Amino acid sequence: MDHAAHVRRHFEDAIALKQRMVGTLAPAIARAGEALAVALGRGAKVLACGNGGSAADCQHFAAELVGRFERERPGLPAIALTVDTSALTAIANDYAFDQVFAKQVEALGREGDVLLALSTSGNSANVIAAMKAASSRGMALIALTGRDGGAMAAMLGPRDHHLNVAHPRTMRVQEVHILALHCLCDTVDNVLHGEK
Repeated sequence: MDHAAHVRRHFEDAIALKQRMVGTLAPAIARAGEALAVALGRGAKVLACGNGGSAADCQHFAAELVGRFERERPGLPAIALTVDTSALTAIANDYAFDQVFAKQVEALGREGDVLLALSTSGNSANVIAAMKAASSRGMALIALTGRDGGAMAAMLGPRDHHLNVAHPRTMRVQEVHILALHCLCDTVDNVLHGEK
């Protein structure tokens, strides 16, 4: 196998997907980022949840808001619901794994807050449960999905935002998700602290 050629195909596939998605995703990301900035500007917080690579993306996103993205600014309230192993294991043990995020949303979420929900399939049961909990508390939803959006796509209301990467391959979806998350951070900074 020509490994360099194989790696080159990964780069080419990733570039092609991003070029294909820019027309639909750029306006959707901008709208979601503006809405997120408005919520944060009003004193709301963002809670983020997802599994596996999406869990890592949630932590990355929260860190960018709490610390900084590319410019100095006051920290913004963001919590990755994926990091508290005591809460995660207690909830999974006492209730069920599909409740690990929903119970945290019920405890921490307030009306006006935002839930950032990531699932490359759009069908993760624990993320769906968190979305239901968030909606019942009057929180807005920003859903990042792949493929056809799965069950998560059908749950979104008019004030919610769907950033769907219509591709079947998980790693390609995740590559676009991390770009979308960076764009959300940049939009929040531009809205709240002026464009660079």
